[in-house]
Amino acid sequence: MRRYPNSPPEPSNNASSAPQRSDTATLKTLFPYLWVYKWRVLLALGCLVGAKLANVGVPVVMKRLIDSLTISPTHPQALLVLPLGALVAYGVLRVSTTFFTELREFLFARVTQRAVRTIALQVFRHLHALSLRFHLNRQTGGMTRDIERGTRAVGSLISYTLFNILPTLVEITLVLGYLVTHYDIWFSVITFVALVTYISFTIFITDWRTHFRRTMNELDSKANTKAIDSLINYETVKYFGNEDYEAKRYDEGLQRYESAAVKSQTSLSLLNTGQSLIIATAVTLILWRATQGVIDGKMTLGDLVLVNAFMIQLYIPLNFLGVIYREIKQSLADMEKLFALLDQNREVADAPDAQPLLTHGAQVRFNHVDFSYESKRQILFDVDFTIAPGTTTAVVGHSGSGKSTLSRLLFRFYEVNAGGITIDGQDLRSVTQDTLRHAIGIVPQDTVLFNDTIEYNIAYGQPGATKEQIVAAARAASIHDFIDSLPDGYATMVGERGLKLSGGEKQRVAIARTLLKNPAILIFDEATSALDSKAEQAIQAQLKEIAKSRTTMVIAHRLSTVADAQQILVLDHGRIVERGTHQSLLAADGLYAQMWQRQQAKADEELVSSPDDAVDAVSN
Repeated sequence: MRRYPNSPPEPSNNASSAPQRSDTATLKTLFPYLWVYKWRVLLALGCLVGAKLANVGVPVVMKRLIDSLTISPTHPQALLVLPLGALVAYGVLRVSTTFFTELREFLFARVTQRAVRTIALQVFRHLHALSLRFHLNRQTGGMTRDIERGTRAVGSLISYTLFNILPTLVEITLVLGYLVTHYDIWFSVITFVALVTYISFTIFITDWRTHFRRTMNELDSKANTKAIDSLINYETVKYFGNEDYEAKRYDEGLQRYESAAVKSQTSLSLLNTGQSLIIATAVTLILWRATQGVIDGKMTLGDLVLVNAFMIQLYIPLNFLGVIYREIKQSLADMEKLFALLDQNREVADAPDAQPLLTHGAQVRFNHVDFSYESKRQILFDVDFTIAPGTTTAVVGHSGSGKSTLSRLLFRFYEVNAGGITIDGQDLRSVTQDTLRHAIGIVPQDTVLFNDTIEYNIAYGQPGATKEQIVAAARAASIHDFIDSLPDGYATMVGERGLKLSGGEKQRVAIARTLLKNPAILIFDEATSALDSKAEQAIQAQLKEIAKSRTTMVIAHRLSTVADAQQILVLDHGRIVERGTHQSLLAADGLYAQMWQRQQAKADEELVSSPDDAVDAVSN
């Protein structure tokens, strides 16, 4: 017999609360995305070595060229042939350096871009796979900034390591090898000591100032979160005249970011000064040894030029190495939160052997379900009921009694703590979430639309639907005539969260979207409670029409809207305290009857104050 976990873990609410990842762990996570194109990677590395061999060969050829100019004029042939050969070799090496470098860039371009694309898509998919608990707790502005910085850092890290750090290390190895085999040991000793000192100093200072970057990221994300939240709630800000208050809150975040940025720049100046001092000292000592060698007759002018050229070639990447290392550390810090999002526990995942949901009537069964959002506060207690195929079951009760939780569990946004939920005998935990949610349609209380066209929002119920199907769904939802009267028709933009449409218009779009989906199971989650009486009456008629021959669960506050349901469940503090038809529950004279009497009394009061509206409410 299959066993299911009794209680789901409670994931953290954002990536920042996840344990800090090490740089090694971040690189290990990144590597598989690159190794998919291993042959391109290996060829790019081969081109890298080729480019550095050609680059190191340039000063060697230059030495031969200069030394040949000091050959005795008694050998004119050598004076003529050797410089020409050296000149040709010089040109070939210069071209080879550029050729191999550009070929390396060409080979690795697809690797970099595909890695960025794959990671970004995986994070996007993973975020959609996370539970509703995570998304209710997330901070959208900060999270989007983390994703933006993280995906940008992937390309930066690849570019810095493969195109800067690795080539520099290859060139350093080649130069040291040449100096050891051709010159006094002091050249290699000075160069080696300078490199070790430089790299150690750079790593030490950069690691010290990395926390400034992390602090800047945190403060930047928080400031962005406040800004996004304020702009999303633009109307609320205006209602209370709190523009200055919001600006002050935003500026407080910017001030803290400014302070962290100043500290970061100060530490950067210290790092740059120290790096320049180390390089200047090393170059001076190398040139002193080379000049002394020429004076003593142990070295030629060509050797002096060669050593100087080597130092210049090392000086440029070494001076840049500090910047690159800092950028790598910053990229790793930026990627840390991106991969931390991937580490978030999905909480609700398909079982390894999950099967597609097969509906044949769509009977819904809640079998002694217990559930809690938090371990210390249980929401549902031993909830047990069945919705027969093709019938309507209404769930009523006071606010906070757990009504909407039932729909969330049916969609499997959360796992139950005990008991189980089945559709046609199939436990929701044994079927794939995709097929489960394809079989259920919902018209929620608060309809949120995408900031796109009306046509797009209706078609969202069935991506790829034809224009004729979209229009048919709009007609069935009694919104086609309204859409047709608009200047842009179905191409009308609805605005952020659909704010350009009225409540009734948004509800009709939601109905059309659900009709286009054509689900076997329908949920109406207080779909008309936010509307006025006239709009509610019109939409209730449409809801009853589309509920015919479908298994339907209606979550309602106004009892008059569910009086004709085949079964009414009364929830109180997470328990089913009454069940039956409208008439039987009134006859029982229990909680349902008390709620009905209060609502009827309220309707009578409204009749006195506003007869027209009250008549509509009562007749509904």
